[in-house]
Parts: sequence; C-alpha cells; structure tokens
Amino acid sequence: MPELISPTPRLHSSWLAAQLEAGPDAHMDGAGLGSDDDVDSPEGFAAWVDRLQRYGDRTLPVEHGRVHATYWWIAEGDTYLGAIDLRHYLNGFLLDAGGHIGYSVRPSARRRGLATWALAAVQHEARLLGMDRVLLTCDPGNEASIRTIEANGGVLEDVRETLIGPKRRYWINL
Repeated sequence: MPELISPTPRLHSSWLAAQLEAGPDAHMDGAGLGSDDDVDSPEGFAAWVDRLQRYGDRTLPVEHGRVHATYWWIAEGDTYLGAIDLRHYLNGFLLDAGGHIGYSVRPSARRRGLATWALAAVQHEARLLGMDRVLLTCDPGNEASIRTIEANGGVLEDVRETLIGPKRRYWINL
C-alpha cells in the first residue's frame, strides 16, 4: 500500500534506481532536485534530504528564487515510487509556469493512479496551510497529468507560453 512519507536517506538506493529509470536528463517534478545537488553519495543525498525538510520550515529563510515548500515521497515499503511537493505561496515564476504543486512518478510505477491519489492527499495539506485554491501546471501534451489534474477537480484557466515553454494552467478549489 503506497503512502506519503517525508524524504529520508533510507530510500537512497531506491531513489537512485528511480532516477536511472527516468533517464539522465529527465526532470523529476516535485522532487526539489537542483542541478548542483550531489545525490550519488550517501552524504550528499542526506544533505539534500535535510535541505528538502528545511524548506518546509517557514521560520527559516530559503535561497533566492525558491519558496517555502513541503516535500513528500510516494513510497511502498522501501521502494521510492515518486515525489510531490506543495509550495506554500507563489512567486512570479510559479504563478506563470510552476504552480503550487508538482509531482512525478517513476516510470515503472506509472498507470497505477499514484499521482491522482497523491494530489488528492496533498490538497488536504494545502487546506491546513490556509489555502482556498491551488494552481497546477503541465505541458500541453502530457495527457497523464491532464487526467490527474482534471480528476482532482482542476479547471483549466488558460494555456500560455512561459519561460519554460507552453503550459496548461489549472486551478483547484479546495
């Protein structure tokens, strides 16, 4: 049975296997992974996990261009299946192209409804933070994300050109 858990160094090898599955240039939405993060070594991975957990603490500052966010991993036992994050507020870039919530599921775990399930669970967390609606975006050709967002009540606001390419923008009322 899958569950949402806080990122943990315990799943290092499974996380690396998921990254390998996705491919060397794949972006793992919702994972919070930066281009300079060292996730290959156990020490670097543990430092990255610690940083992800600190991003959720609104009493601590975040780096320029980032916002406070809570990260969860979708896991089944000791197997990393995916990630989802909830950004506590939006900056200009997120309002245009990124949204409040990002998620990804490793290729071998897709088509099981995990993203739909995780998105529903994180909406509850957004309500606890006082949000009354959340913005989600996806690429126009990403049929799986379109289905996931619409299954969770997403209403298409528009499709627009952004700094990272065209995006479908959806709002979900909480």
